[in-house]
Amino acid sequence: MALAHAPAVRIPHISRFGLLMGLYAENHGKLTRLLAPARLPTGSYLSHGDDGLDLRLDILEQHRYTTELRLTYTVIDPVTGEPDPSAFVRLYRDARQAEATHCHVGRRWQDVVGMYPPPRAIIDHRLRMNIFLGKWLDLLAIRGHGHATLKHIDVESVAEEA
Repeated sequence: MALAHAPAVRIPHISRFGLLMGLYAENHGKLTRLLAPARLPTGSYLSHGDDGLDLRLDILEQHRYTTELRLTYTVIDPVTGEPDPSAFVRLYRDARQAEATHCHVGRRWQDVVGMYPPPRAIIDHRLRMNIFLGKWLDLLAIRGHGHATLKHIDVESVAEEA
């Protein structure tokens, strides 16, 4: 009597790169729904949420298919003198992706993982930054920040007040 063998079932596997691209797409949706940065002109905006922390959104550049921005609280790091936490984001409107390029002033990937890191280290670093961005966007939504709470601010007058 011959035994019949069932074909091996292959479980789908997502690569780390695939996971990263999924995070980019998820963060695009969250960022677009929350702050709608593609509709805003270049400049600085402030949001007063329910958490007592003011969120600052800087639209750095508006290109045809890309928006470059920075998200930060108005809290200053006593060591660096810069706003912290801070995330620089590139929003690709045509690809529907949002990429956190770095999450601290002056901290590019070379500063964190070195000049010649293996590809896995770069992917891991980008995963951590974009997981952070996604969780931060979720928190901002819970705390009442959003497009409706954004007010355009004059950076020169804010700097004079400080």
